[in-house]
Amino acid sequence: MNISRYISTAVADAEIDLVATNKELIEIEKQIREATAKHNAFLKELGLPLLP
Repeated sequence: MNISRYISTAVADAEIDLVATNKELIEIEKQIREATAKHNAFLKELGLPLLP
């Protein structure tokens, strides 16, 4: 008899909290925008082209 034929021995994947992941990605995007704005302020002072 092959037990795995009748009973699944696969390990279940960990569940991902999509709401928490979405909030984390939104926060990261906000940090990127703030850092880009700060960097562009320095570039403007130096007379260099700004980042998009």
